Amino acid sequence: MKQYLKLNNDILNRYRATGELDLAKDKEATRRYFLEDVNVRLRYFIDIEEKVRYLVDEGYYEKEFLELYSMDFIKQMYKKAYSYKFRFPSFMSASKFYESYAMKSRDGKEILEKYEDRIVIIALYLAQGDEALAEKAIEAVMTAYQPATPTALNSGKKARGELVSCFKLTMDDTMNSIAENIGYCLELSRLGGGVGVNLTDLRPLGDPIKGILNRASGVMPVAKLLENSFSYSNQLGQRNGSGVVYLNVFHGDIEAFISSKKPNADDKIRLATLSTGIILPDIFFELMRRDKDIVLFSSYDIFKEYGKRMSEISITEMYYEFLDNPNIRKLKRLNARKLYTEIKKAQFESGYPFEIFDDNVNKVHPLKEIGRVKMSNLCTEILQYQQTSVVTDQNEPNKYGLDVSCNLGSIDIHEATKVQDFGQLVDTAMRLLTNVSTMTDIVNVPSVSKANKVMHSVGLGVMNLHGHLVQSGIRYGSKESIEFIDAFMESLNYHSLKASMEIAKQKNETFYRFEESDYASGIYFETYINKEDKELAPEVIKALGGTPIINQNMWDKLKKQVQKYGLFHSYRLAIAP
Repeated sequence: MKQYLKLNNDILNRYRATGELDLAKDKEATRRYFLEDVNVRLRYFIDIEEKVRYLVDEGYYEKEFLELYSMDFIKQMYKKAYSYKFRFPSFMSASKFYESYAMKSRDGKEILEKYEDRIVIIALYLAQGDEALAEKAIEAVMTAYQPATPTALNSGKKARGELVSCFKLTMDDTMNSIAENIGYCLELSRLGGGVGVNLTDLRPLGDPIKGILNRASGVMPVAKLLENSFSYSNQLGQRNGSGVVYLNVFHGDIEAFISSKKPNADDKIRLATLSTGIILPDIFFELMRRDKDIVLFSSYDIFKEYGKRMSEISITEMYYEFLDNPNIRKLKRLNARKLYTEIKKAQFESGYPFEIFDDNVNKVHPLKEIGRVKMSNLCTEILQYQQTSVVTDQNEPNKYGLDVSCNLGSIDIHEATKVQDFGQLVDTAMRLLTNVSTMTDIVNVPSVSKANKVMHSVGLGVMNLHGHLVQSGIRYGSKESIEFIDAFMESLNYHSLKASMEIAKQKNETFYRFEESDYASGIYFETYINKEDKELAPEVIKALGGTPIINQNMWDKLKKQVQKYGLFHSYRLAIAP
């Protein structure tokens, strides 16, 4: 056994026994890892020019994006990246980079990139010829910005996957739509994506087909087909695909759906690998508070009666109207408290289903005049408007709606508070994510491709909150921690809006139906403009570091700029739970 592996095993064994990490031994394991593995396998070049030309000529890098820059500028970027004198802080981080991210020879024997080399290629690739952005990208990534895994992994490589790995799809209540969406899931899973699918609009078990009752098979067989699809399309056998299905709690098949993740569930409904999530409107909790029954409905009846899909309607607003309408069948009555108890039991046993609070989301949705947020994604941080596609027969063209590509990246909170210009950091991250969005074209999933072109959605997230609070001497959950989070997130929100406005101004383009949004009307900004600017605790100000505190006047000025120039992105932030 190599020495670094033995050292790492000793560290793990000690941690299991005592709960303590031997940091000195971890540092030694990292040093030995480079001596025994990385340095031995690393291919050395005379200079940067030889390295770049070799990797292009041998088909490791795409040449088109490198041709956008002069060789002198490329050399400058390598020099800039190496000037940070980066060192891996742990064996785990070093081994993860060199095993999973660094470019290797096709036989896997040679390592062709160091950490700094990968950062340079990411920056040059995402900047797409913009030298100023490329420089800022290196600064951002070497300090506080982390592109999403597929972006960091695939940028610049000739043999690569997509730059994104998270998608959301809507399924309609037709066989054409079911078949088409299963095909989309196969395609997205092949590309390495996790996929969320909304099943709320499918008619429940026993519903009529062509007017004949008790013919529909319900949502569970479709969920099983999706689960098998993700298992089949498994990225060359490297890992199974991953997906999640969502269902409204008032849907007729909700009991089977909740039970599907229980270890003792019937094999006909059991979902062993597919994740599940439920959509919970406010009326459910109101009925639970009063210890009342809920009534389950048919999505087929709702569409037939109102011409709107169940996912497009607020159940809270329509619940009592459904009860009074004789054309809406009342499939079953369930005690709300007992049903929620079953949900909690299933979560205790399996971790599922996820929960999305439908009315909470849609009340604050800035695009509420355009449409509803219907579901979330596999990681539950994406809440975006979707428009269901109408999939027709083969002799007619499909009417594609809007689905979601999660174009993600994250800022390290601890490092972000130390940068000299927080606004520039956020602006750079937004511009890099914008390019991820415009460079991503999933042609085999037209609804995702279309939405990327017109909605320009990105998801800038954050990480390392707890680590920063520990470093700042602030207890997680304390009044000071909440003050810090409010101030930091407000600043992040403000600067992401400002960046989106600047991009819209430069491109002379706004996202689809911007003029109908709460941004255009100014409603979105009222909460911030009317807020009371309050004095923060000294430890909170210290923890914020260089993060600007945003006041009412700044918000008022930004509101006017957004109303004048618009926003390029329909969605900007995606804070992971």
